Amino acid sequence: MKRIQLSDRCMIRISGEDSRTFMQGLISNDIEKADGSRAIYAALLTPQGKYQFDFFIVSDGDDLLLDGVKGDAEALIKKLTMFKLRSKATLEDVTADYAVYALIGDGAADVLDNDMQTKTEDGAILYADPRLEQAGVRVIAPKDMDATALGGDNGSEDDYQKHRISLGLPEAPFDLEKEKSILLESGFDELSGVDWKKGCYMGQELTARTKYRGLVKKRLFPVTLSRPGIEPGTDILQDGKVVGEIRSVMDDRGLAMLRLKALGGSDMSAGNAAVFPAVPDWMQLPEKDEAEA
Repeated sequence: MKRIQLSDRCMIRISGEDSRTFMQGLISNDIEKADGSRAIYAALLTPQGKYQFDFFIVSDGDDLLLDGVKGDAEALIKKLTMFKLRSKATLEDVTADYAVYALIGDGAADVLDNDMQTKTEDGAILYADPRLEQAGVRVIAPKDMDATALGGDNGSEDDYQKHRISLGLPEAPFDLEKEKSILLESGFDELSGVDWKKGCYMGQELTARTKYRGLVKKRLFPVTLSRPGIEPGTDILQDGKVVGEIRSVMDDRGLAMLRLKALGGSDMSAGNAAVFPAVPDWMQLPEKDEAEA
């Protein structure tokens, strides 16, 4: 097992008697699932249903802790505050108080002792990554805690990036474009980032329409490149036509947004590299005739 500190994460504490009700009307997942026994993965969308922010949420006593992209902290708090109105809820950036870790590899799940979420005597909250079992365990630890107490060998953030890219897990800002990305193109459905039974939330209409009308025509796939050095944003070509774009890249592996109808067709390339997409086990694709419609 590798223990990796993720330096690009922020921590926002949401407290107050209306904190859950307030968040429930905004995010793509059911806040009541974050009940202290497990965490949730969710997104905040525009009113038009396009991606703005994604994050993990865990319960910490009566409060909620939101683990998001560090560069988004100020904008996310500002956006949430706009919708708070008279709700009795307080938003506080507590990034300076915590460190976020990912535990990946063999034995990572063992630290939870068959639980989905637990809290140590040192005050660290450990929880199973709600997106995918193979993603491992995430940790919210007090900044001054000795991380070696979590176990495992010290790993690098490159190790984490390679791991999540190999699994096909999207991550902002690399793979998710603000006010452009659609959740179902980026795997949020299969990765437990959307609850279809909860009440209304901002952007729900487009998300539901995309699912039930079969409007997903492209998806984010893990790809292998024939050579390293391909830059994010490079167009992917097939028979001289653009069929996608490289997003995250680590060495010769990456994530790419690809048109579904390009799968199984002729060879693809990006720059001077051949592109070989793979379909992760967790991904559910439409029937071929639906994808080509």
